[in-house]
Amino acid sequence: MVKLIVADMDGTLLDENKQLSPDFWETEQKLFEKGVLFSVASGRQFYNLLEVFDRIKERTLFLAENGTYAYYKGKEIFVNPLPKKDAVRCIKIGRKAEGINMILCGKNAAYLETRDERFVTEVKKHFSRVEFVDDLTEVDDTVLKVSICDFRNVEKNSLKYFEHLQSDYKIAVSGAIWLDITNLTANKGTAILKIQKELGITYDETMVFGDYLNDLEMMETGKYSYAMKNAHTDILKIAGFVTAFDNNNSGVTQTINELVFV
Repeated sequence: MVKLIVADMDGTLLDENKQLSPDFWETEQKLFEKGVLFSVASGRQFYNLLEVFDRIKERTLFLAENGTYAYYKGKEIFVNPLPKKDAVRCIKIGRKAEGINMILCGKNAAYLETRDERFVTEVKKHFSRVEFVDDLTEVDDTVLKVSICDFRNVEKNSLKYFEHLQSDYKIAVSGAIWLDITNLTANKGTAILKIQKELGITYDETMVFGDYLNDLEMMETGKYSYAMKNAHTDILKIAGFVTAFDNNNSGVTQTINELVFV
């Protein structure tokens, strides 16, 4: 029996317009009544996720900022921070890179140095608490990750500036224009493993849905690992299953309704 369902947000639970599928709330209600815990695991900020799921926030498990922050039933479950000195190191490298914008993702807010309109508009899709600062290296907050926004394409441009750090940090391509740098042990997979241990939920009782490279480790935490039909090729290769429908056609809820409510 499935006891835990974990879904990524962008490209998975949300369509291309950043909207939940029309049947999401009904499906989640049925999960709740059946005793199945629903969780979102996203690169998004915790406060952004709280806004999206405000009506069910008291019963939703939140795994935010690519597994660096977990919150459930009104309490912080764990934090896996990036040491300040490491964040500063990455910021200094980023400042030398061409065509990228950086975000220092803290527990209290997302911090930006630039007010470039296109960049800020994109940031506010994923971060609800945003502060502008003169110098990211001087921010006083617990750092969860450093995020790179690269409109040129992360895998073709900005990744090359940071891939030599892969033995020191977790470098995750989170989308076509997003790159996230976290503590080496931080990812959605390790976050789910901690939650499974905490709540006494097993691999065989877990279902996960993802679409991009920051979901790789997550695919290994559940017996029912689903790559979205629209997923990155590397996710399609590692997942146990592929949804029949993509994120624009309610792929997550369609799968849940077909498999869980039988």
